[in-house]
Amino acid sequence: MPPAVLEVERVAKSYGQVAACRDVSFTVAPGELFGLAGSDGAGKTTTVRLVLGILAPDAGEVRCGGEPVTLSTRRRFGYLPEERGLYPRMRVLDQLVYLAELHGMTTNDAHKAADLWLARLGLRDRRDDQVQRLGLGDRQRVQLAAALVHDPEVLVLDEPFAGLDPAGAALLGDVLRERATAGAPVLFTSRQLELVERLCDRVGILQNGHMVASGTVDELSAGSRLELLVEAPDAPPGWADAVPGVEVLEVHNGRTRLHLRNGVDDQAVLTAALATGPVREFTRLRPTLAQLYRDVVRGD
Repeated sequence: MPPAVLEVERVAKSYGQVAACRDVSFTVAPGELFGLAGSDGAGKTTTVRLVLGILAPDAGEVRCGGEPVTLSTRRRFGYLPEERGLYPRMRVLDQLVYLAELHGMTTNDAHKAADLWLARLGLRDRRDDQVQRLGLGDRQRVQLAAALVHDPEVLVLDEPFAGLDPAGAALLGDVLRERATAGAPVLFTSRQLELVERLCDRVGILQNGHMVASGTVDELSAGSRLELLVEAPDAPPGWADAVPGVEVLEVHNGRTRLHLRNGVDDQAVLTAALATGPVREFTRLRPTLAQLYRDVVRGD
């Protein structure tokens, strides 16, 4: 079966007068990592539950491979919920085998897959332990193995990095990229914007249940404020104040960070800097996803 595109088209979900998700649309292509960013209450988990069919939308549709998502489709999904769903008194290996069998794998294949993912995620020595005896990070790894053990065609993860130490987060990032490289659409939510920026091919920003921005980080930054970093060691204080449309944000050790208002030519800044003497650095600063997020949610 060829890799499928995951399509979310104008889905909405309300609880009484509260709109948890409003007219949200995006697609996740085969081999793509798509990150949903947003604060608590932004609508990330509701959107994920609509994608999985855990919730029925009040409006809109979710499709996979051009067809509405059904129970049969969902069996091909791998899902990691934000509220973890492991059986605390069940042994790690037994749990993974059981969940793989629920997705249609034979017992033999389920054992092989469970052993493979326990080894991949550094849990081979904990295979016979009860889940409740594991630390938070190891429980998170078991939950990830549960999402992957049946070799899903689509991967959907809600806050997968929560509770992981840096080594665990790096391993998870590698696994997500491997799954995408193998052709799976990968959708995950996170409050950790630096991880979303580093891992994702495209990003959607949710606020109050509404998708306020979507695209690559470069696309999202295209309309953002332009900043420059200029190092002019001989420049006197206030050298940039005379350039129209320029705001000095910071001066430190001969380096000046500037904000250029819309329409201001950065070459005018360079000319002013060169007039003071040598220029050692002249760099356009690319905004981080965290900065873009702050601008978007403020409505800048």
